[in-house]
Amino acid sequence: MAAYQQAIDAIGKASHGESIYASAGISIKLSALHARYCRAQYERVMSELYPRLLTLTLQARHYDIGINIDAEKADRLEISLDLLEKFCFEPQLAGWDGIGFVIQAYPKRCPYVIDEIIDLAQRSQHRLMIRLVKGADWDSEIKRAQIDGLEGYPVYSRKIYTDVSYLACAHKLLSVPNLIYPQFATHNAHTLATIYYMAGENYYPGQYEFQCLHGMGEGLYQQVVGSIAEGKLNRPCRIYAPVGSHQTLLTYLVRRLLENGANTSFVNQIADPNIPLDKLVADPVQQVLAAAETTGQLGLPRTQIPLPRALYGSNRLNAIGIDFTNEHHLAGTGVDPTDYPTLLSG
Repeated sequence: MAAYQQAIDAIGKASHGESIYASAGISIKLSALHARYCRAQYERVMSELYPRLLTLTLQARHYDIGINIDAEKADRLEISLDLLEKFCFEPQLAGWDGIGFVIQAYPKRCPYVIDEIIDLAQRSQHRLMIRLVKGADWDSEIKRAQIDGLEGYPVYSRKIYTDVSYLACAHKLLSVPNLIYPQFATHNAHTLATIYYMAGENYYPGQYEFQCLHGMGEGLYQQVVGSIAEGKLNRPCRIYAPVGSHQTLLTYLVRRLLENGANTSFVNQIADPNIPLDKLVADPVQQVLAAAETTGQLGLPRTQIPLPRALYGSNRLNAIGIDFTNEHHLAGTGVDPTDYPTLLSG
């Protein structure tokens, strides 16, 4: 909490009264503010975490800088949306457009989440800052679903589907400029170029922005932020930079290495001279359609990754778990998630 307060003060003083879209902002990781940030502790989250988040946001509003609620694991998505809704109807934040939210494109619920957020923006009369990312915790989301014995996976099993989802979600965000300020975080040249043309050539300040990780994608974004006269795209790019000690940033670094070190990562592939340019900038939609012609069905999951129930093949079925973050499952089982610790001890 203290570190975030110091950071907001530093960013706010350096902004020199610039607009929300022109000045630097901050992204808040809610699990860093509360050790019990989960559905099973819903009442504590609302009574203990929300006031801390509100305090930081009022501080950001004082300086008129944007503040984003960062995305975390899929099992925290619904409670984060509840916090966002409470936030948007907070009287002390009325009329302010610095409220932000980060959405990951690899969960299958992503397009529906965006629909919900657009509706929330309209109801609350806020223009929300929405940072769209592809997602960096794919491995752990797959493993968590297997351990919990869920019906399926919360994320796509093929990266190509995430790429398509990202573009579809980008289109949704760009379609409501009065309600959403889109922030597109990507290092993929094809994704960036598609969004550029999707948004149209008549750009105006505050329409949207790109984002990149500090120290990554610099060659790509050098072609983005320069002037038209220089042959560039003349679009803004915000640099997303994690701040902290070596110890606190180590897990972040590992996630980035896993994400960008994967064989399917654009950052990995662009450094490989053996990969032809046509493959690097291939249209993911066309790739999915081509795969459907081969398999005979659109959108088939990766066969090498069995569903959580079929994890052990023909030997035996995996145990069925209860998804304590799914309200429909909880309603069907009659389980109260606030009794989760009791259930474990029993």
